[in-house]
Amino acid sequence: MIRLLSEAFENFSDELFRRLAAAGFGDIRPGHGCVFGSIDPEGSRLTDLAERAHMTKQSVGEAATDLVRRGYVERLPDATDGRVKIIRLTDRGREAQRIGLELIDDIERDWAERYGDAEIAALRETLEAIATAQLSPVPA
Repeated sequence: MIRLLSEAFENFSDELFRRLAAAGFGDIRPGHGCVFGSIDPEGSRLTDLAERAHMTKQSVGEAATDLVRRGYVERLPDATDGRVKIIRLTDRGREAQRIGLELIDDIERDWAERYGDAEIAALRETLEAIATAQLSPVPA
């Protein structure tokens, strides 16, 4: 089953990045999702992004540096701690994030049309239950 989840996610990811490219954001890569999917509207510290993405600070830092080069994020001094930088979306980054979220919704609607509303709703419900479950022994 895990292999199927992985393949389904890969299919989703391929479609999302194909659509992002068609929308003018062909330089965004799957590895950038750790920033786009975890950043606060006012910006976030690298440590917070890494924790939310369940990744190392080094990996998220590399993605953020690449996004700075591409013009999607900027690094600014943290007003509360001058030693720390805040990673914040630029106008282009906010636009890419907005379009990306719209495309995710579009893909989910396409799946509902293809596979059925009830099936996709059940899949979402099951995945939400799995994602929020505490790992504890199954009662006998």
